[in-house]
Formats: sequence, structure tokens, C-alpha cells
Amino acid sequence: MTDERDLSAQLLNPETQRSAFERVVRLYSEQLYWQIRRIVLTHEDADDVLQNTFLKAWNGLDGFHGDAKISTWLSRIAINESLDLLRRNKQQTISTEEASVANSLMADRYFDGSEIEAQLQEAVASLPDVQRTVFQLRYFEEMKYSDMSQLLNTSEGSLKASYHIAVKKISEFFKSRD
Repeated sequence: MTDERDLSAQLLNPETQRSAFERVVRLYSEQLYWQIRRIVLTHEDADDVLQNTFLKAWNGLDGFHGDAKISTWLSRIAINESLDLLRRNKQQTISTEEASVANSLMADRYFDGSEIEAQLQEAVASLPDVQRTVFQLRYFEEMKYSDMSQLLNTSEGSLKASYHIAVKKISEFFKSRD
């Protein structure tokens, strides 16, 4: 935790800001990439969102006061950027087939999962944005509800309800496939 405080202090200091931010990029790129990738699904979109996340973080350093952990601050930006991309994509496409998610994942050279993992991603992709985000943070990231509450700025009770509903919808998705 001391290292986190030191890094936060360096980000707030104009003389050490650039080198500290380079360190932040090195430390958090992979973690953020996978968090983003679970939301947007494709490698190319995840790369774009990751780049946008770090650009927003760099441009928003004046708004970073060191109150939150750096990882929480970056995750909040990454999730918002991911959801913005999904909203833009929804506006561009009038209708998409659910099967296209699994098919596109299986065709993605960066996807190394099985058919069942692709189907799980398809089921997750069919969820509304908030349920999808809560499910991904809880299931894939194993994030505590208290941390999610801080990250998403909502109550733990509503997060638990969203997760429960998401799990139920995913179960129904798989039952309908049998």
C-alpha cells in the first residue's frame, strides 16, 4: 500500500507526473486490458478502449486527488469507456444476432477459449449493460461488492440484485440451448 501512496503522490507532483504515469501504464495495462476485453469482447475494441482509458486518465490527472486507489480510478474510467463503446455500437447497428458473438469470438485469433466459453460470453453479451458489468466484475474479476459499490457509485444491495438477475438470465440462456 505504501507503493500505491508513493505512486499517487508522484502523480500529483508536476515534476514526477510523467514518469509516474508511465509506471502506471506499465503496472495496470494488462489488468485493465482483460477487464475491458470481458466487456467489449474483441481484441481490437479492447485495445482502443485501453488507449482511450489512458488518454482520459492522463488528461484528467487534475481530477485525481489520490483519495481512491489508482486501480479503482483507472477501472472506473475503463468501464465507462467500455460502456460508451457498447452504446455507440448499439446505435450503429439496428439488430445483431446473438450467435454472432460466439461466432466472432471463435473466429478471433486472440480468443483462445473453448466453445462453451464463447457461449458464456454470448450469454453475458445478451445482458443489459449494467447487469453485464456487474456480472463480469463479480464473476471474472472476483471483485467484492464493497469495491464494486465504490467503483460504480451505487449501493451494494442493487449490485447484488443485478448480479442475481444476471446469473438467472445466463442460466436461462443455457437451458434454452439444451
